[in-house]
Amino acid sequence: MTDAAASTVASLIERIPETDAMAAQHKDEALSWLARTSDIYRRVKPRTPSPHLVSYFLLVDRTTGRVLLCDHRLSGLWLPTGGHVEPGEHPVETVRREAAEELGIEAHFDPIVGAAPFFLTVTETVGDASTRHTDVSLWFALEGRQGQPLVPDGDEFVDVRWWARSDIEGHLRGRQEPHLLRALDALGWDA
Repeated sequence: MTDAAASTVASLIERIPETDAMAAQHKDEALSWLARTSDIYRRVKPRTPSPHLVSYFLLVDRTTGRVLLCDHRLSGLWLPTGGHVEPGEHPVETVRREAAEELGIEAHFDPIVGAAPFFLTVTETVGDASTRHTDVSLWFALEGRQGQPLVPDGDEFVDVRWWARSDIEGHLRGRQEPHLLRALDALGWDA
């Protein structure tokens, strides 16, 4: 937990495009938080400190127009894969680690977006008030293909599934990460 780590994350956030008013608000909140603290990593589960840093990643299949989402046991929501950034870990390394741990795959960053976050959210988690906290989430995109071999973490996920945007809009109805459709917009994903 160093000022250098907070500065590195601030540099990543500064380059994320503001795709709508909420994106600008979340960017301002995250940069303000980083200016106030160097304590950015979760140290004690589930919420100390709050906020803390998360790396999400969407596994995207540009050929079929689908993204992989996971039915997360704890939250009860369909989420992108990802997790908390460990102390001293760069958010890109978190993506690599979580891809291996949660899906059993090697991370290959999307050739259009690259190894930089394309989206940012500042979100209060769901659940009991004693465990709720704020996640500052950097969103990355990984190259994937529907049907590729996956080894999902059964402790974390009830199910994993490839979704077209129209299926997300038609079937999940509030059971998805609250900013997912905005993230797809930021990714230019209208399939």
